[in-house]
Amino acid sequence: MGSPAVNMKSAPKAVLRQMMDWRAAIIAGVIAGMVYLVINMWLASHYLGNANVPLQLSAALVMGKSVLPPAEGIASGTYLAAFLIHMSVSIFFTCVIAFCLYRWGIWIGILGGALFGLALYSISYYGIAAWLPWLSPMRGWIMGVSHLVFGAVAGGVYEALERDRFTRVPD
Repeated sequence: MGSPAVNMKSAPKAVLRQMMDWRAAIIAGVIAGMVYLVINMWLASHYLGNANVPLQLSAALVMGKSVLPPAEGIASGTYLAAFLIHMSVSIFFTCVIAFCLYRWGIWIGILGGALFGLALYSISYYGIAAWLPWLSPMRGWIMGVSHLVFGAVAGGVYEALERDRFTRVPD
């Protein structure tokens, strides 16, 4: 016996929408945040003579200007505050990148993420610097490159880790 004929015109078509993978976004945020921190600390050490500058900038958001360079050394509480702030911000912005780009694939994730990173650099070091004046002296290629790499890694790693899931869109 053959299979019954199906009238394709009467069968409802399912409309599916891709869902964002929050697990992949959080993992990508941690990875991109660590890559950013390592690159930024290396560049700051090599070109500014102080690898702690990126951590001090993050810690100053909650601890005030007293932790900024030329502070001698950096206390363990400052390291902890800086790391927690940095990773929280990295995860948040990676989730934003993933939310904006999750439907487009790895190349758009990398390129779009890189552009997002440059936009984030511009907003932080040119816009927010009006309220946090210690950011202004940090404008330049070191922070620009670090943010570009952060965005590219965030978008690329998200797309690489993303599990495609779809949900039915109601008619």
